[in-house]
Amino acid sequence: MKKTFLTAAAILLAGMTYAQTYVLDKTINLTGDGGYDYLSIDQVNNRLYVSHGTMVNVVDLATDQQVGVIDNMKGVHGIAIDNKANRGFISDGRANAVVAFDLKTLKTIATIPVDAKGPDAIMYDPFTDRVYSFNGESNNSSVVDPNTLKQVGTIALGGGPEFAVSDGKGKIYNNLEDKNSLNVIDAKAMKVIKNYPLAPGGGPTGIALDPKTNRTFSVCRENKAMEVVNILTGKVVATVPIGAGVDAVAFDPETKLIFCSNGDGTTTIIKQQAADKYAVVQTLATQTRAKTLALDTKTHKIYLSVATMEQGTRKAIPGTFKVLVFKQE
Repeated sequence: MKKTFLTAAAILLAGMTYAQTYVLDKTINLTGDGGYDYLSIDQVNNRLYVSHGTMVNVVDLATDQQVGVIDNMKGVHGIAIDNKANRGFISDGRANAVVAFDLKTLKTIATIPVDAKGPDAIMYDPFTDRVYSFNGESNNSSVVDPNTLKQVGTIALGGGPEFAVSDGKGKIYNNLEDKNSLNVIDAKAMKVIKNYPLAPGGGPTGIALDPKTNRTFSVCRENKAMEVVNILTGKVVATVPIGAGVDAVAFDPETKLIFCSNGDGTTTIIKQQAADKYAVVQTLATQTRAKTLALDTKTHKIYLSVATMEQGTRKAIPGTFKVLVFKQE
């Protein structure tokens, strides 16, 4: 094997590969009007799903063009992807239901009523092969079998749930916004087994996980910070300042960058330097109310949904809904 020798400058350059700043790549205009919430990426089919009022806009990530919509719902929040069953699941908060659709055809398969109010965040857990909706008005989670399309259980959460993330090994981590804490859920047993305080964090919304270091990242509105938790001990090991009005967070395991999308028109980009050491490396200018995002771990691009608001209000101007795409410079 031919040996390669690197100069000190080359080694430094290699270390800086993922220290590049993010810049606007393009804007994807989408159809329809109404409010907006979560975004989700289907890596297998290379599609982006964007919640939008009573429908979901679907974007082909190869062309960055809208290729369809899933509609006729009452109030969409989130989208979960189950590639094993070739099905997607949408939380329809105003209908108190989870809507199943075909990932290939985008056709609605079933509307699954849940015995709870306000399904909001939703996720698929590969370990249990189940879908979990987190119900903001009922302080619980509805568990759905993606194959039978029936609710198979309910998890009492002890507070108002926000985002949740699975470790793929049997545990789910879920922020409780009104309790300023983090639930550890036994996914198979369908029960909370631990609860960790997030102080000094308050009003946690989005959550992401780094399974390699056993750290979760909870972004909090009240103190405008990201709280890093060692999930083996339940201790907050770092508090990192972010922008105001945060809703979502994503972690890129390859670049070690964490993206916190804030309603104040910024996305705070944080570098994980070590398991317990973090630094803000960029405050990315986005657009006011661009508070949720999705990360494509293949291209390292981030996608934020937003509409232009009437001045001084939170009322969206018709025809202005879009996705902002940012890439590494």
